[in-house]
Amino acid sequence: MRVPWSLAGISAGALLIGAAWATVVRRPEPLVLGALPPVVLPHVEQSGGATTVADTGRNAFGRAPMNMPRSRWPDFYAGKGVFDRDWSDSRLRAAVAGPFFSATGCMTCHVKDGRGQPPASPTEAPVSLAFQLSAPDGAGPHPLYGMQLDAHAVEGQVPEGHVRVDFEETRGTFATGEPYSLVRPRYQFQGLVHGPLGDGALFSARVSPVNFGLGLLEALPEADIVARADPEDRDQDGISGRVNRVLDVETGETRLGRFGWKANQPTLRQQVAHALVADMGVTTTLYRQEQGRDAPGEPEVSQDDMDLLMIYMRLLAVPKRRDWEAPEVQRGHAVFRAIGCAACHVDTPQETGPVEGFDEVSRQVIYPYTDLLLHDLGEGLADGRPDGLATGSEWRTPPLWGIGLVEAVNRHTRFLHDGRARSLEEAVLWHGGEAASAQARYVRLPREDRAALLAFLKSL
Repeated sequence: MRVPWSLAGISAGALLIGAAWATVVRRPEPLVLGALPPVVLPHVEQSGGATTVADTGRNAFGRAPMNMPRSRWPDFYAGKGVFDRDWSDSRLRAAVAGPFFSATGCMTCHVKDGRGQPPASPTEAPVSLAFQLSAPDGAGPHPLYGMQLDAHAVEGQVPEGHVRVDFEETRGTFATGEPYSLVRPRYQFQGLVHGPLGDGALFSARVSPVNFGLGLLEALPEADIVARADPEDRDQDGISGRVNRVLDVETGETRLGRFGWKANQPTLRQQVAHALVADMGVTTTLYRQEQGRDAPGEPEVSQDDMDLLMIYMRLLAVPKRRDWEAPEVQRGHAVFRAIGCAACHVDTPQETGPVEGFDEVSRQVIYPYTDLLLHDLGEGLADGRPDGLATGSEWRTPPLWGIGLVEAVNRHTRFLHDGRARSLEEAVLWHGGEAASAQARYVRLPREDRAALLAFLKSL
């Protein structure tokens, strides 16, 4: 068990994390893969099965599934209305966001239902980058600042604090001689109204993920996910995926976690309800008490609105793959397998089970490129903050479907849990821990094979 990253040496005025770092890298030996067997998979272009949409433009992540009947359209778009709502708008029954919040609507962070990013400069305030907090033992919310640091507050209240984000650069060299660089984020907590976080306090910086395809992931049978786990690495391949087990607040039972950066939510409804209360201070039947209140109150989101929002969230469609038959993309898929990426980002078809009331996502053959398991990605990506059974260096394998359209939809190419990677290649290069061998092989690849692998990722 790794020791959680503690926040020692905290001053009264600010908290600075991340000392200057530098890495000297010896050029690795080249890796020549030669001829590779082609990857032959059925209907691979239909990443979301019959739900798949062909849109590749700015709205590619916000489409209704192709197999949705016309009778469902009114509820789907009514759910989008709930998603787009500004919860601070005084024209509502009441401006319910707050008293402390990070955003006032889902679209603030999930622009076009897509990925968030870190601020573009140190002077820019984080918007779609949240800072989750824990007590020193990681067993509960921070005693002063709760589950998340909120940089905004309603009139008459003072925001909890602010965060300055800087980046420090390190450099390396591919086996073929080309240089590359990576940037590590450094966070400075400023203006903390209740004083320092305290010795040993834990935090995790996390950007908002994409919203599409979540209903399909929820419909994957638990037995299929558990069957891929190998916590003791009995096959000795260096990959030891684990399941997270977390509390279902509706039933009081412990269940398989499958949503969130550390698989810390068991159901899509709970994931959405937690985001409403943590990010916006908006309560539901699942979470009745927002941060800054002494006692729970009546839900601020009606059951009807929550049901409509869940229809929208469950049915957002997966975009179709592009250029998947191109020779370079086909070569890239073979390289993806050869260097070990598919050990976690499973590239074989998966089938969803039946979902009552949602025929659209039932019995679909899909390609999400994830095993939904926890993997240790090493100290380079560790946040030091346990989450359920997940350690401070474990992360759920994120789905790769649609990743090649992030730039088109969100106008940026920031990846990984905190958005530190400025490109897909940097995301690959940051992998460590269980993925260290795959990363090392990527660094040793010829330039043409690296380009082919990135072409494959951009086709997803």
